[in-house]
Amino acid sequence: MSIAKQAVKKSLLALSTCAALSASALTIAADDTIKVGVLHSLSGTMAISETTLKETMEMLIAEQNKNGGLLGKQLEAVVVDPASNWPLFAEKARELIEKEKVDAIFGAWTSVSRKSVLPVVEELNGILFYPVQYEGEESSKNVFYTGAAPNQQAIPAVDYLMNELEVKRWVLAGTDYVYPRTTNKILESYLKMKGVAAEDIMVNYTPFGHSDWQSIVADVKKFGSTGKKTAVVSTINGDANVPFYKELGNQGISSEDIPVVAFSVGEEELSGIDTKPLVGHLAAWNYFMSVDNAANDAFISAWHEYIGNDKRVTNDPMEAHYIGFNMWIEAVKKAGTTDSTAVQEAIIGVSVPNLTGGYATMAPNHHITKPVLIGEIQDDGQFEVVWATSGTVLGDAWSDFLPGSKDLISDWRAPLSCGNYNVKTGKCSGQNF
Repeated sequence: MSIAKQAVKKSLLALSTCAALSASALTIAADDTIKVGVLHSLSGTMAISETTLKETMEMLIAEQNKNGGLLGKQLEAVVVDPASNWPLFAEKARELIEKEKVDAIFGAWTSVSRKSVLPVVEELNGILFYPVQYEGEESSKNVFYTGAAPNQQAIPAVDYLMNELEVKRWVLAGTDYVYPRTTNKILESYLKMKGVAAEDIMVNYTPFGHSDWQSIVADVKKFGSTGKKTAVVSTINGDANVPFYKELGNQGISSEDIPVVAFSVGEEELSGIDTKPLVGHLAAWNYFMSVDNAANDAFISAWHEYIGNDKRVTNDPMEAHYIGFNMWIEAVKKAGTTDSTAVQEAIIGVSVPNLTGGYATMAPNHHITKPVLIGEIQDDGQFEVVWATSGTVLGDAWSDFLPGSKDLISDWRAPLSCGNYNVKTGKCSGQNF
């Protein structure tokens, strides 16, 4: 990391605690309710994962209403279904802001759906809370990234494999879309900076819905047969992991032989499936249901009561919505209004409890602080934490390991108010994402 970037990044954590509000920012809408947009797929390929987040938002809104609502009003969830159709996410986001007049949107899952929504919320000055790990290389005035950036999952996972398991050869396996490609570009650069030779890195991408893993796993097996400890870093999307792990088992590859660390395998994906092929493999997240503390116990109990099923699991993106929603509530209270510009200013510096026993803080780059946890998959579909950071890590909008990004910082406080400020040139690029 350049000295200049390091210095500026340190200043990101020196969060300001006061904000001057204009008379217009103090104006409260005269509507009877405050509308909250919920933008999650309830049909199509992403429905299983995203329906859970829709239900989470409804629970959080119901609880807030029980506790008196917000600014003297009740909250109203406005739910739409973009149906796992990436362009439809943009259309539905526009509908939420222009027609439904929502004050904030919680939603999207894949980076493709977030990229679809991005120009809409920027054009209309909306607010999007995005709850899923992503590839970084972005910071928008209108988006709050409550999921993990690469330095909050992917980089620590590689460090764990390298330092604790002494991995020497690396398979970067991903689904062919923006999150895996960008994350693996960062990881490949990071590995080479750590002295890993190009011939010890294998990169593979598969399309959405890919089901034939025999040849890919055979290639992985061959790659790992040189006598050097080999691991797979998986950015394979959600459900596709299951046939991948099964094929590893079919070809006699155990977690001891070639461990896999994933960022898209969580409790929801493991729920109701045969976990035997997955036992012993790893996942890097920032929350696990198995974390034992009072805050998490209360959240799980509330979830089971709300959903009426004590078999339903909790997961990392649910915690991200929990954090993002509570941050939004506190920012609105601080601003005295739901006005998006006022909330964008007020939310920087807001800290709320997470579910791992600490606090999450919204930084000027619109990313939050998170602990990093690495868990080992158990036969009951839960995770045993095998490694964790001692404190929280601030999400980095721009990777220190890419030439075009290492000198960029994001700070949405005045007077900088820039998502891509080059500390060497002293210029804001004005890049549109």
